[in-house]
Amino acid sequence: MKQKHRKILRKSSRGFTLFEIMIVVGIIIVLSGAVVFKIKGNLEMARHQRVGTDISMITTQLRNYELQNNMLPTTEQGLDALVHKPTIAPVPPRWIQLMSEIPTDPWGTPYAYKNPGTHNPDSFDIYSLGPTRKEGGDVIGNWTTP
Repeated sequence: MKQKHRKILRKSSRGFTLFEIMIVVGIIIVLSGAVVFKIKGNLEMARHQRVGTDISMITTQLRNYELQNNMLPTTEQGLDALVHKPTIAPVPPRWIQLMSEIPTDPWGTPYAYKNPGTHNPDSFDIYSLGPTRKEGGDVIGNWTTP
């Protein structure tokens, strides 16, 4: 009777079949694909939110520059006027360094600045060229909602 019991145990403990292993691997692949898809969407959303934050921060410093000097930097002086005293006219009379460096957008491109702005003719435009890194592409600026 003990031998019969041992035969039954040996048959049930043979392991998984190739089919069972392939089903498990397939389930793992589907789940990992779903996770990557979700993460990629969140990453892109986070990049757009960071652009909005950067633009708000730079806008605040441009307003401080304007209050200090009664003018905004020209397009030629650019955002660098917040870091280094402009040497191109008009040179601000009471310049102070407002930023240690100008950040780049999440895609590694410098933010663009125009004064007067195309979208804000009474003020300035500051914008990121977005993931396309091209004018007219997926531009995110102080006139859009990131």
